[in-house]
Amino acid sequence: MALNSPTRCAAPLTRSVPPRSPLSFFNRTLPRPAFSTESPTARLVSVRCQTLTPDGVPSKRPVGLDESEASIGSSGSSSTSSAIDFLTLCHSLKTTKRKGWINHGIKGPESIADHMYRMALMSLIAGDVPGLNRERCIKIAIVHDIAEAIVGDITPSDGIPKAEKSRREQAALNEMCIVLGGGMRAEEIKELWAEYENNSSLEANLVKDFDKVEMILQALEYEIEHGKVLDEFFISTAGKFQTELGKSWAAEILSRRNSRVDKSHN
Repeated sequence: MALNSPTRCAAPLTRSVPPRSPLSFFNRTLPRPAFSTESPTARLVSVRCQTLTPDGVPSKRPVGLDESEASIGSSGSSSTSSAIDFLTLCHSLKTTKRKGWINHGIKGPESIADHMYRMALMSLIAGDVPGLNRERCIKIAIVHDIAEAIVGDITPSDGIPKAEKSRREQAALNEMCIVLGGGMRAEEIKELWAEYENNSSLEANLVKDFDKVEMILQALEYEIEHGKVLDEFFISTAGKFQTELGKSWAAEILSRRNSRVDKSHN
């Protein structure tokens, strides 16, 4: 619901106001270790804004978080401060390393953001597929692991049931969308994430395949770079591709891996 009077978060130029602390929705002093399975504690604080009276004079009454969020939601876009808060929270996607590679002794492995970025590139260069919305695939690829900014990279080795993993990620996603300030963009992120999680569209099917394709391509690259054998990643994805494009790209990667193995035996 929009506020009855316009809302302004900046201090009026003609009046002096005491300095305010920047918004800080999450207290994150140190990066959370990649092997942790616990979510960091989140703390939301009130947003202090000012409303204008009918004659244009700033009101002294602070606007609460709910009212600010309603105003943001009605305009369909997040405020500048909310956007930067959200992007700052997403920073950990760039620094959190993917746990599967850590568990296999890969030094300096890819981050969560590295993985999602190449998936987005896969969506961008995907050939024409009848009925496929490539732009939506790109969006899903960017969003599908975004909750890991809070919960981290939960893998099967953690022993966490799939339902519990999904619950944690859903809760984290909801917190992130609050930080973003709600509105149309936050709702779109939730929708894209749910679409992927439920595997409920052709686009989700393909991005699910790209998730596996990117992983086995990275596994092959690490085998070459580190001289390791990473059979586990190829075995765990075998027969699980849903789309013809995903199957063909996976087959090409496997073919290159097998050719390399054959050459090493000669």
